[in-house]
Amino acid sequence: ILDDASTDESWAIINSYSDPRIQAFRNNTNQLGEFPEAFPQAATGEYIAINHSDDVWEPNRLSQQVAYLEENPDVGAVFSCANIIGEQGEPFEDKTHFYHSIFNQPNRSRHEWLNFFFYHGNALCHPSVLIRKVCYEQCGSYRYGLFQLPDLDMWIRLCLKYEIYILPDKLVRFRVHDNEANVSGNQPEKRIRSMYEFYKTLENYKKIENFDDLVKVFPYAEKFNRKEDTDLHFALAMVALEENPTILTQLFGLDILFELLADPIRSANIKYLYNFDHMDFIDLTGKHDIFSREQIPYLHRILVEKDEQLKVLNQTIAEIAPFTGMLTKRVAKIIRLAHKAIGYVMRRDFDGLIKRIRMRKQDTL
Repeated sequence: ILDDASTDESWAIINSYSDPRIQAFRNNTNQLGEFPEAFPQAATGEYIAINHSDDVWEPNRLSQQVAYLEENPDVGAVFSCANIIGEQGEPFEDKTHFYHSIFNQPNRSRHEWLNFFFYHGNALCHPSVLIRKVCYEQCGSYRYGLFQLPDLDMWIRLCLKYEIYILPDKLVRFRVHDNEANVSGNQPEKRIRSMYEFYKTLENYKKIENFDDLVKVFPYAEKFNRKEDTDLHFALAMVALEENPTILTQLFGLDILFELLADPIRSANIKYLYNFDHMDFIDLTGKHDIFSREQIPYLHRILVEKDEQLKVLNQTIAEIAPFTGMLTKRVAKIIRLAHKAIGYVMRRDFDGLIKRIRMRKQDTL
């Protein structure tokens, strides 16, 4: 049990437990929930499950997940779907919220998950994971410096080596706090920080060790196959730049190419294999507007033009407003006359209708 320098009675309560299986850790200063360096080495079990203080496990959570890992030794970690609850534990009803259905994911192979993470980010419920301790030993623990996305970073490194699985049962209750108070809540500083951290998670894809794995993650990479001469990182860079590129994947791809071209041997090899050199790279750096240098002024011009058009429309509406009021009254009067005329026709009182028309000739016209 990790106590993150709490100021209430939590530490005393933790130490009141007599169960010898419990090991207690306490941070000297609040670390905003980051894991201590002793984790996961301090764990003595074969499996590790994580539960944050605001989330809830269902009673059968561990038994189902342990059984699955026992039966599937090739799977490194098992997750589950989640019930989303509100601040006070009530069912979470906001269907427009990010967390409402994000954890309702189909099962994918580890390569398909790596593709998903690259383009979409995280969709796995962290407090639902049961993971083999050996996975942390082989893949490394959570990285310091990542606050918004340490779990995404961990899952990418995990899927580079291990298959994962999601049980369809909702074995945890994930709490969404009011006012976006979750660590991953929708707040300006969190959105800003997430961009940087997501970019840092992309570095993990450079650890893909062979081209076959790269193609399983990114089928688009096949076009850069040069058999045993293939430059794996060049193929990865071109995938990042050409297949469904985002701002961050474009930056990732350009950074890889920059590093490759700094190596004379690899640079010459890339020129021979792909007819790509520093001049092609210069063209790419002028094409990919990573920092929106041109996009922002362009959008500003569009907004100015739309604003001018809106002013013209508002002026036109103001000018015709008196006429629309008059026309509305006229139309209403015509409708009333039409109803009366229909009444005469229904009564077959054609003489009365003709007389009425002669009396109201001007209005009828």
